[in-house]
Amino acid sequence: MKSLARKLLWLPLLAAFFLTGCGTISTLGKLEDGAGAEASSMWDKWVEGNGDIAIATTWSRKVKAGLTVKDVEDAFGAVSAERNMRNVGELPLSEELESRTGEKQKFLKVYSYCAPATARLMVDFSPAMGAYLPCRLTVVEKEDGLWIYTLNMDMMVKMGRKLPSPLKEEAWKVRETIYQMMDRAASGDF
Repeated sequence: MKSLARKLLWLPLLAAFFLTGCGTISTLGKLEDGAGAEASSMWDKWVEGNGDIAIATTWSRKVKAGLTVKDVEDAFGAVSAERNMRNVGELPLSEELESRTGEKQKFLKVYSYCAPATARLMVDFSPAMGAYLPCRLTVVEKEDGLWIYTLNMDMMVKMGRKLPSPLKEEAWKVRETIYQMMDRAASGDF
């Protein structure tokens, strides 16, 4: 059944492809190698997530039991220092909600990081990429413990227009840094 549903979901994409003609063909030639596979992976996550676009466009990791928020923050700090990413801000949402309501909240905090030179290159390449700046990791307390969420940066480096050098190499460094921050913080590797 899943296979049939998946095939049926491709029908609108195929129709759009044939209806837009040369524009689609021209654009396909400008994409990074593997863009189709990344789009397909995101499509699968979107379907599995019952249409939740956030599930399709993010990475997530459950934090290992026994690790604290401080452990996660220490890992973020260690990886960002190793890889030359700047902490450019934090948004302690649960703390803010507690001060507004007077009620204890589940932990929720957004951490922002940036590689300024890479950000400049990316925005020069595509001003719309400014909407994705800075890179963010969010720690969310759920019933089963802490989770880390961040944007799936493979969309940026694998799915779009081909990135010119040195932007491509710098974008990969940022992608790897954010992935390592999430992965190492979740596993307690700091």
